[in-house]
Amino acid sequence: MDCLFCKIVDGEVPSTKVYEDEYVYCFKDIDPIAPIHYLVIPKAHISGASEITEENSGLVAKVFEAAAKIAKAEGIENGFRIITNCGEDAGQTVKHLHFHLLAGVKMGWGKESVNAVE
Repeated sequence: MDCLFCKIVDGEVPSTKVYEDEYVYCFKDIDPIAPIHYLVIPKAHISGASEITEENSGLVAKVFEAAAKIAKAEGIENGFRIITNCGEDAGQTVKHLHFHLLAGVKMGWGKESVNAVE
């Protein structure tokens, strides 16, 4: 399989690790849209949200458990946003389920939600 995020998990492609456990890997986004922009991914390959099943949905719970731990460890006290894109029309460019954890700026909703980062 030629999956960029699987290669990151395997250490074949470098990343700036923020958090890792048995099920989840978190690293800094290389093109951040907020002062804090991490990607939180299950280590097991799931191509996207549309591929979550009864058999693998426990991994999604692990991702959200890890996100809470990461926020606490990083001192994210004023809130954070978690986003996942599913499919081309939604902007998914890497076909491995991943969640963007965004923080460090007050976010709105809509076109100007986090695009005003300086």
